[in-house]
Amino acid sequence: MGLLNLLYPSKCPSCGSASDVFYHSPICASCWSKIKRYSGLSCRICAMPFSSEYAEICLQCLKKAPPFSKAINYGLYEGALAEAINHLKFHGLKRLAKPLGRLLLSFDLSIVDGAVPVPLSIKRLRERGFNQSLLIARVIAKKIGIPLLMDILLKKKETPPQIGLSAKERLSNLKNAFEVKGDIRGLRLLLVDDVMTTGATVTECSKELLKAGAKEVIVLTLARSSMM
Repeated sequence: MGLLNLLYPSKCPSCGSASDVFYHSPICASCWSKIKRYSGLSCRICAMPFSSEYAEICLQCLKKAPPFSKAINYGLYEGALAEAINHLKFHGLKRLAKPLGRLLLSFDLSIVDGAVPVPLSIKRLRERGFNQSLLIARVIAKKIGIPLLMDILLKKKETPPQIGLSAKERLSNLKNAFEVKGDIRGLRLLLVDDVMTTGATVTECSKELLKAGAKEVIVLTLARSSMM
């Protein structure tokens, strides 16, 4: 156990044991080791998990294909992964962005020209003090050697929280909420967020990036959540 853990002991929110590794504290080493890439069946476009072994595309994508070419999600929003994301996002443990971001380096991201974090509104950014998606995107961009395009995509409109809204309501809530500043013509972009639920946020962001001339948008998130 490191000196910092001895001086500042804490309990793992997943199992209640003592946090024993400061690098990803308060998640203990045992729980962190259980964070695995989701390997079950999922839509090859939006990565929504499903149970049919005979389908490759979910019903939602069949009805209306999303603007992004594909979504890549590391795991499901549950267990230690959800706890780590929540402690980064809601408890201000910004140091968790590094171990969380490194989980995403297990994917082949060599074809992209830059990483774009999903932005927060000015009000939300002031309240939280940081953008968790930017912190994660910074880790990825640095490790794979691509530009971090942190001022390209902006959220120009304050919107009510998405929690409790249906998929249709979420899209309506975010309509015309984002804008692009700068030249991204012809670029393949990696759109980075922490959690993907219905895909409304990354859909609206992707629309604006493609409208501004991006060649392709690939969505990358830590976890796929469910509205259930």
